[in-house]
Amino acid sequence: MMATCCSKYHSRKITKDGQTFDSLKEYRRFCELSLLEKAGAITGLQRQVPFELIPAQYEPFERYSEKTGKRLKDGKRCIEQSVVYNADFVYTQNGKQVVEDTKGMRTEKYIIKRKLMLWVHGIRIQEV
Repeated sequence: MMATCCSKYHSRKITKDGQTFDSLKEYRRFCELSLLEKAGAITGLQRQVPFELIPAQYEPFERYSEKTGKRLKDGKRCIEQSVVYNADFVYTQNGKQVVEDTKGMRTEKYIIKRKLMLWVHGIRIQEV
């Protein structure tokens, strides 16, 4: 097990068996969930699953050939990147999908993403 530098919330990334976790708490939860999966209590355990909350915003722009000067097919330019929530864990329990986040500190950014998950996807994040 290898620990690296601290974040501003004093959590340390940890690498175990070739996988990197954001904190020791997240690694320990992964171990618990892995045991539950082996016991058959949960299925389909996944880590760091992305959920798009707000799609990227684009604007069209005209393009012209540098060689001929003729108008080409319109392009599009990203003016705002998408907003994505990465769930620590996603699994199925009793036929229902569970989205879980291992929380130490509930930042303002996380709270907004939690609310958007409920609004956009109808998913309540289970906090551990």
